[in-house]
Amino acid sequence: MLVVGATGVLGMEVCRQLAAAGKKVKALARTSSQKEKVNALHELGVETVTGDMKDPQSLYQAFQNVDAIISTATSTISHQEGDSIETVDLAGQLKVAEAASAVGLQHVVFISFPPFLSVTPEFPLQSAKRAVENRLKSKNFTYTILQPTYFMEIWLGPVLGFDYAHAKAVIYGEGKNKISWISIKDVAAFAVASLDNPAAQNAVIQLGGPDDLSLLDAVEIFEQESGQTFELQNVPDEALRAQIAAAPDSLGKTFSGLMIGLNEVGRIDMKETLRNFPIQLTSVREYARQMIAAEVARHLRRPAFALSSQFP
Repeated sequence: MLVVGATGVLGMEVCRQLAAAGKKVKALARTSSQKEKVNALHELGVETVTGDMKDPQSLYQAFQNVDAIISTATSTISHQEGDSIETVDLAGQLKVAEAASAVGLQHVVFISFPPFLSVTPEFPLQSAKRAVENRLKSKNFTYTILQPTYFMEIWLGPVLGFDYAHAKAVIYGEGKNKISWISIKDVAAFAVASLDNPAAQNAVIQLGGPDDLSLLDAVEIFEQESGQTFELQNVPDEALRAQIAAAPDSLGKTFSGLMIGLNEVGRIDMKETLRNFPIQLTSVREYARQMIAAEVARHLRRPAFALSSQFP
């Protein structure tokens, strides 16, 4: 079993869950991967093998004596020089599919995302995901394509303007569209379960969480749990559409497209999926409580002189 994208947030969680389940796990790592992340994999008991999605020969070597892979790699959250939607999410993932087929792998699990409504402007990551999905379906191995909706840790987190620590949030569009937010650890759980579940064989599975909540609903939950009133900043839909047209690169266009998608992506009915995969899903309220508790703990760990400066 090998994980592609193992040094990323989702890939690391997949490795953690595989190791906890007693699976023998390998992780693809570049020579330029951060040492702290590689060390964290080793601490989990994961063996790292050197390889790069942009180097087909290294993939052929890394995939030897492997029966299945889970590919979570993306250039959207963290990337190194030379990484882009085109080189990683498109060409790199296509090379993974070709190498997996060439060496006779039995099963490939690929993390994608659901198709948005047709009114959403096409953007690079969306095009890349669909192209890779089509390639996987044409190969001689078993495929599982998981299409999780928006990750709550990313889109309800400070990186994209949901700053719960300071009770501020950016609302993209009207913020009223209901979304089935999902936790990264739950996506990892589905990926791990897909390896041994017949329902995952040659299947495309959309994934969501237990709640259908708008951005504004999520703000209200955080307000209830923290006891603070959030300051909201609205980015109108027309501004997002102008932004996607003016974005200078594929990453900028992708994030603008995903922001537009917040107001267009549909809800995901998980009843049938949960019958096949009995996974306990994380709610937005549970996530809010965890984040607020972590923030409180962080403040309590601050040096006494720093706290005293706030409370004269």
